[in-house]
Amino acid sequence: MKGIANLSCIPMRNEPSDRAEMTNQVLFGETFDIIETIEKWSKIRLHHDKYEGWIDNKQYQHLENKNAKKTKHNLLAVPYIKKNKCLYFLGSYVDFDVAENKKNILQTALSFLNTPYLWGGRTIAGIDCSGFTQIVFRAHHISLLRDAYQQQTQGKKIKWMDAQTNDLAFFQNDAGKITHVGIVIKEKNGLKIIHASGKVRIDKLDETGIFKEEINAYSHQLHSIKRIQK
Repeated sequence: MKGIANLSCIPMRNEPSDRAEMTNQVLFGETFDIIETIEKWSKIRLHHDKYEGWIDNKQYQHLENKNAKKTKHNLLAVPYIKKNKCLYFLGSYVDFDVAENKKNILQTALSFLNTPYLWGGRTIAGIDCSGFTQIVFRAHHISLLRDAYQQQTQGKKIKWMDAQTNDLAFFQNDAGKITHVGIVIKEKNGLKIIHASGKVRIDKLDETGIFKEEINAYSHQLHSIKRIQK
């Protein structure tokens, strides 16, 4: 059985409970397989990145298998738009005509500046680090997986001296686990990074990691840089 999100943004949780941690959000028009249903909850697997979690049964519509590939897929590529009494966020699949995205990846990323950090978030109302990179790249028809450690498996590894704007920089904790990701910005005087940490912000980036000037310290330890292509 399959389903489709018919609301602006549906919370996905790690357990079938309203009190459970929100690990992701399902955007309008995204489709999924329904793996399991218990009481008021359904466990789903998203079609676009295979991410799994629980959503409320009242917050989606069933989709006939024969129609699963016939749904209209016009990719919304602006931060948000209100239409048909619904608020649609960038990255939603909508059933009305939308203008072609003429921005580059960095311009799209900059439109999220100061968006508050939200664990599991994927919209301009609140977003986490890997949700930010996933949605920005989706606006340019480039598919990324959901979590930072998953995205790090994609693309081509790039040496530090070869890093360019739009590369992804990944960061690790003391145990070597990938915990953070952001988008590289190359400037004449060095590299910077736009990333979601407290809010979507721009900080200095060097071979050690992310340097936050307001605390005069490094906040994240660099692991690797990857180049993502269509």
